[in-house]
Parts: sequence; structure tokens; C-alpha cells
Amino acid sequence: MNNSRYGKTIARMGSAALLAAAAGCAILATSFPGAQEDRDHKVRIAAEQTLPPLDGGKLKATLVEVTYGPGAGSRPHSHPCPVIGYVVSGELRTQVKGGAEAVYKAGETFYEPPNGVHLVSGSASKTEPAKLLAIFLCDHEAELSTPVASEDTQGHH
Repeated sequence: MNNSRYGKTIARMGSAALLAAAAGCAILATSFPGAQEDRDHKVRIAAEQTLPPLDGGKLKATLVEVTYGPGAGSRPHSHPCPVIGYVVSGELRTQVKGGAEAVYKAGETFYEPPNGVHLVSGSASKTEPAKLLAIFLCDHEAELSTPVASEDTQGHH
């Protein structure tokens, strides 16, 4: 599997660790609806997304850190699995075929459905980098990202 396009740091989490973390988040979410804070901590639901049917017995979560340099971006590509993204720093410019182009800032999240054609992905700034965490939720073995042919990118603005 070629993950070099995702920058220098690639972190993998086992599905058991992610499911335990998700269960902990679900407990927090039911105990602390919305934002909750006191002097020692703050809890905020950063993302909540309904997912397509997945085989839980084969589910694997992969956490990928992506850093785009100022003005840099990736070529059009597709992901075989649902992706939940969280912008760590900077501003991310993104567009999935059929959707509007959007800019996400640090602390914001986004969702990409499986097999969507990712037309735009990169730093929204010509002077600042953008860093994001992408959580791939896959129930089958596949390359996490594959290039798409130019005819699949029609509709790009």
C-alpha cells in the first residue's frame, strides 16, 4: 500500500483501540450533550456522522496525518472507504465531485463518502501549510487512495 502521498507521518490505530475510543466518546456524548467544560477540561463533539453499512467483524480504522505545504495540494483521487477529516491547523480547501468547494479551518471536520471523487484537496493559503487528520473506516482491504482518470473529474470548477 502506497501512503507516501499523505506526508511524512502516518499513524495506524487498531480497530479495537478506535472502537474503545468511540465507545468512550459515546459515553461522554450521552453524559455531556453538546459542549461541556469546567476549569480542568472541555468536551466537544467535533463530528457526528451516519456511516454506510459496514462489516463490523472486518472493520479497520486507519488514522492518517496529512500536511500540505503552502499552496500545495493533491491530484484528483478517490477513497474506497468513508473518511472523516479533522483540520488540525491552517485552512483546507476541498471538493468532492457533485459537491461545492469548501474551506475548512482548524478545529472543523468534514466527511467524504466512499468512492467519491476528491477533485480538490490542499492548503487554502499560499503562505501557510494545512494539516489534517483523516480517519478511514474500511471493512475490506484496499489502497486508501487511488488516482482517478481525467474523465472522472468532469464537473470540477
